[in-house]
Amino acid sequence: MKMAVGIMIIGIIMFGAGLIMFYSIELGESNQVLRFIKNAGTFGGISGMGVFLAGVLLYLVGKNEPGIKEHTDVRDR
Repeated sequence: MKMAVGIMIIGIIMFGAGLIMFYSIELGESNQVLRFIKNAGTFGGISGMGVFLAGVLLYLVGKNEPGIKEHTDVRDR
């Protein structure tokens, strides 16, 4: 359960870093290093979304929900 929350936080950080790298570089940049940073931002953002989704799924799978309790009224006759 704690691991799932940590994975979700890492996913949010990755997504935020990807957004910053992607939007800090202008669209028509011709410098190879800046284009690489923009492409790395795209990859990091999409990967961050996937990591966050994995954390959410781990959280939901790891939840301990109580089973269905059926109340039966069985009496000795």
